[in-house]
Order: sequence, then structure tokens, then C-alpha cells
Amino acid sequence: MQLLFAAIYCDAQKSITGSVLQDSSNLVIPHVQVSIAELSYLTFTDDKGNFRFENLPDGKYLVMLKAIGYKTKIISLSTDTTSLNKIIFLKPSYIEVPEVVIYGTTNSDLNKTANSITQLNQNDMRSSGALNLSDAISKLPGVSQLSTGAGITKPVIRGLFGNRIQTVLYGLRFDNQQWQDEHGLGLSDVGVDRVEIIKGAASLLYGSEAMGGVINIIEEKNAPVGKIQGDISTRAFSNTYGITGDVGIKGSTHKMNWRLRAGSDSHSDYTDGNGRRILNSRFGGYYAKASMGFTRSKWISQNNYMFTQSNFGFLMDTIQLKDPPDARTSRGFERPHHTVNLNVVSSQNTFFMERSKLKVNVGFQNNNRQEQEGGNKISLDMILNSYIGNIVWCRSFNKLDLSVGSQGYYQTNKNIGSRTIIPDATQVENSVYSYVKYNLKKIVFEGGVRYDLRHIETFATGNINTDPLSPGASVKPFVKNYTAMNGSAGLSWFNEKNLNFKTNVSSGYRAGNLAELSSNGLHEGTVRYEIGDSNLKIEQNVCGDVYLGYTSSFADLSVASYYNMFMNYIYLAPSNLQYIGYSIFYYQQQNAVISGFESVLNIHPKNNKWFNWSTSYSYIDGSLQGGKPMPFIPAPKLNSDIKLTKKSTKKLKEFYVKPGISYVFAQTRPGDFETSTADYYLINMSTGLYFENTNNALTISLIGNNLMNTVYYDHLSRFKYFNIYNIGRNISLNVKFNFN
Repeated sequence: MQLLFAAIYCDAQKSITGSVLQDSSNLVIPHVQVSIAELSYLTFTDDKGNFRFENLPDGKYLVMLKAIGYKTKIISLSTDTTSLNKIIFLKPSYIEVPEVVIYGTTNSDLNKTANSITQLNQNDMRSSGALNLSDAISKLPGVSQLSTGAGITKPVIRGLFGNRIQTVLYGLRFDNQQWQDEHGLGLSDVGVDRVEIIKGAASLLYGSEAMGGVINIIEEKNAPVGKIQGDISTRAFSNTYGITGDVGIKGSTHKMNWRLRAGSDSHSDYTDGNGRRILNSRFGGYYAKASMGFTRSKWISQNNYMFTQSNFGFLMDTIQLKDPPDARTSRGFERPHHTVNLNVVSSQNTFFMERSKLKVNVGFQNNNRQEQEGGNKISLDMILNSYIGNIVWCRSFNKLDLSVGSQGYYQTNKNIGSRTIIPDATQVENSVYSYVKYNLKKIVFEGGVRYDLRHIETFATGNINTDPLSPGASVKPFVKNYTAMNGSAGLSWFNEKNLNFKTNVSSGYRAGNLAELSSNGLHEGTVRYEIGDSNLKIEQNVCGDVYLGYTSSFADLSVASYYNMFMNYIYLAPSNLQYIGYSIFYYQQQNAVISGFESVLNIHPKNNKWFNWSTSYSYIDGSLQGGKPMPFIPAPKLNSDIKLTKKSTKKLKEFYVKPGISYVFAQTRPGDFETSTADYYLINMSTGLYFENTNNALTISLIGNNLMNTVYYDHLSRFKYFNIYNIGRNISLNVKFNFN
């Protein structure tokens, strides 16, 4: 069996130098990607198989070597003399292997953490024909999306979404008013390297609202040291007449790096499988990012800025569907729509001390969400300002890694529009936690404890707290303090036979959001009048997770199961009352359980490097106390595809064809205000080309989703209430050009 190895050593100037060779032949391997994720360092071996990192701060790092045709290898390496003459063996592999994963402020080999973490890189997101980031990750096992048309979507992880899923951007929690069902995540994949999805309660390292999991958005890698790189990409979508594009440029030295990127997208209304146009389902946005970082002997800093402006058309009622339509390719937003402006500034810093390091990450997020209900007049206008900070001290003691940290934020919500549905408020949260990871040769133990304190104060706002004739006149301003203790404990076992067993028990919590505690108003986008309850208790959960994975030269198989118990689960329930023709809904609490399992099978015969068959299945069940079904529980899902690949050493590096099918089972256990949903299947197909030479690379892919133009309802589509089907056939073209 052919093997690849690298000889690595550290010199007195705290640099890392190595050479990459083939097994006994001693042939050098050029263009092997070598990276240190924590330092944002990336380089490639030269034509002689050599690489070098310079000006490294003292410390212990994960170094990753990645080469086409070989399994990615991740090793721990420190700058002291114990790292001299490291030999690394890479086994042949014909499918992509996940990279270093980030859990909290730690970097880890995927197999050496007890947590269930899945990755999806930008190339895979775009080659799936996804319309946005949420749409892309919804194709993963255990992940779905709650949608209000094609543009307004939010991820659902194992039956949980919104404020039970924490989104992390630039290493900081991200909030853009996720309390409302028709408020989508609204983030693009522009400038994103990959998304990591942590499944299960993760409050230990992420705090409140990480009860069901975490969506960690990882920015694009820096340019290789000593290089300036750029790229330009464009995509087109047949169903929505959509067009998207972005352009970026970046450079890097051993002491400094920088990135600039800008992009936009524009989609008109979509059509269902019957060819029916869904008026005002259009969406579009503008995106800009800038980053600058530097490295000093004891200090590494990465500083980021992001701006987005997004527009999303929505339906207020079925009458709107009968409005006179504009041109089929119209992209204007004269009809009801959301406009969301976002500004994010962050600074990620690592300070290296004699035997430890201190990580300090601070940021500011400004989120302005407007709702225009027609007539070009803003009705709902909210400004959410978030000041966020994380600090953690890390120390390694031989086999033990210790982290002690604190996270906090200060947040203000202000209404400046003519209509209000949640009050002006101030929220403050702070925490302390400790996390340990004990590394043995074949087993890793990890866990810790965390204490959180949260303060919420609401103020009299509009008619929410002042109108004595409103249905929710009892909703008054309040001041509340909440405390919670959480923890996690788990292990991961692995061996040379490619077995990996994980088990983990973790807890999570959250206080009610402003809508659940204080809402008193009409929500046209959801066609209901919602009333909150300021006496709601803290929502707490305990989640158990078991995973077993097996990898061989012929196939990979993994199975994961989980059991998630909720105390005081908050949910929205209908009443028999109405207000001006809209049903009144109240927020209530009850214990609940969500359980399920996921399995993935990849077959890649050793002697058939061109063939890969992948199949995944996921099942979720959710019940309130007494057995009553929970709302918004995804139906079981089966995905299967075959990828036929032709690789070449010439300029055409890869050509592939990938047919697939997605079968979604019937959902026969609907919650309150839901109906059952029939099963359906979607036929998909994609093909792609990848060209590369010394200085340039070109990626072209053509993707067809729902090729049979199937007419269907997805159970988590909120348009189902209006008897509106999901999107029909959609053909998309993706072109990306990279240059040095």
C-alpha cells in the first residue's frame, strides 16, 4: 500500500520546516496543503516537496496535511524540541475527509471529540444548487429548514430552530431577531469557507440558546504565506431567474494577512411544480466583507467587518395572491417585504504566555429589521444592538488541556416604527465556565461545568403595554433575573481499525425570548395574534448522544442516536379566541422529549477510484408531555446519490457526474395548527469540471434539482398554510475562477 509521509522539525527561530515524500520511493510530493488553523496559516509544499512556517509564537498547534488521493492527517505539534523529526503517514482515500473542527475556542480532530459535529464547505454548498446557506445545510442528515418561501429560511437541527439554535459568526454568538417564525437566518455563503454544525446541547462552551446545537460559520482561509490570490464567481438559477456573484482578493505574509470581498444576489418569484408563480416570494441582497490580521511574537490578531442588506418579500394573506402580477422577472419590493441591514465588527486575539495562552474575542453587531406592509411605508422597525465578549485562558498539562473562560453580552432592542409587536428591552448575560480534555492514546475524555446569569428588562412600548383594550392587556413591563447551571461529559474512543465510538451527555438552557415573554400584537406574516407570558420559567434540557463510526478502504458507516429531554419547553398554542378575524395564540410551557437517529453509508471500492455511493437516513420524533405531538418536527428523510468521478493529472483535474434522489416520508403526527403531510421524492442531478494549472483554477458545475418538477408540500414549509407548494424544477449553473 502506497503511503505518504512528512518529516517535520522546529528550528531555534520557532519555525516549522518539513518535506513531504512518498513512502519507500522517496519521491517528493508537491502542492500538499499544510495549515495551522489556529494561526490562520496556510502554505503548500513547493516543487521539491518542502514547506516552511516562520515567526511562530510558542505554543502547541494542530497541523493538517492534505493531498488529493490521501486521507487528511491532523497531528498535534508544539514549537519545543519534543516535535523534532516527526513522521506522518497518510493513507490513500478517495472521498473528502473533514478538516480540523472548532468546538468553542478549541481546535480538534473530528474523531477526537465527544461531540457530534458535521462540516459542509462552500464548494459542496454551491454544487448542491442551494439558494442560500440555510438551504445548503438542510440537505445534511438531521438538519432541515423552516421556510416561508424560497428566500426566508432558518435551519432546523434535530427538530429545533430559532432561539434554540445558536449561530456563531466570527467566533461570537449572532442574533438577528430569530424569535419570529418568518424571520429567516438571512446569511449568505459569500466569503465563507465552511459551516460546522454541532448537534445536541452545547451550552457548556456556547451559553444560552445552544440547546439544540450550534451553526458555526467559518470564514474563508487566508491566502498562502507569501501569496496574493483572488477569485470571481457567478451563479444562475432557472426557477427564480436568479443571479448571484461575488469577487474577492486576499494576501498573506508571515506577519500580516488581509481579505476583501463583495457580492450580491437577486431572485424573482419562484414557481411550483404546476408552473404556478408565487407572487412576492422574491428576495435579494448585497454583501461586503473586510479582514486584516497580524502576527507578533506573543500576539495574534484577526479583525473583521461585515455589512449585508437583504430584502425578502412575504405574504400577509391569501388575498395578496390575487393581486395583479407585475413582470415575471420583476425584482422590485413595492409589495410587503422585510429589509434587514446588518453591520458586524469583531476582533479575535490570542496572547501567548510562557506556558499558556489567553484568547480574547470582542465584537459589535447592529441589526436593523424593517417590515414594509405595502404603500412603501415602514411599519415595523427594530434596531438590535449587541456588544459581545468572550475571554478564555488555555493551558496544556502533558495529556490534559484546561480552559477557563467567561462569555457575556449587552443587548438593546429599540422600536422606531409605527407598529410594535415586542417591547423595547435591555438584556445582559454573563457566565463563567471550565472545560477539560484528557487525551490518551486511543481515548479522549472531555467535559466541564458552566454558570450563567441573565438579566432582562422591558419597557412600556407602543400599544403593547399601554392599550387596555388589547387582547394581551395583562402583558406589562418587567425586570427578570435568571440563573442556570449546565455541564457536559463525554468520551471518544478510536483505534487503528478505523473504529470511532462517541458518547456524550450535555445540558442546555435558555430564558424566554422577548416575543415569548412580552409579545402582544398581530403578526401578519404568520397570520395570527400572539400573546406572551412574562412568568415563563427557564427552559432546560438534558441530551444524551451516542455515535459509532467505521471507516475502511471499501466503505464508511456511521450511526448516531440521541434522546433530548426538555423541562418547561416553551411553545405556541392556539386558542378558541379571535381578534379582528385573526386567531389568538398563547405561549405555554410543558415538558417534552425529542429523540431520533441518523445513519450515513459511503461505499467507495478500493479498486474503483471513480465510484462513490452515499446514502443517509434521519428520523426525528417529538412529543409533549402526555404524548401530544410537537409542532415543526421534520418528517423522516432518505437521501442517496452516486458520484462517478474521472481524475486526471493534466489541466482537467476532475470531471464528475452525480445523480441522486431525496425521499421524504409522510409526516402523520402533526402538532397543533398543523396538518399531516404526504410523502414525496425529488430527483436531482449534477455534473462538474475542475481545471487547474500553476496560477489559475476554474470550477464549473451544472445542477438540476427536482428534475421531475414534483408538486409537493414540505412539512416545515409555512406556505403550506396558504396551500402553496414548494419550489419546482430548478436548474443552476455555478462558475468560479481562482487566480494568483
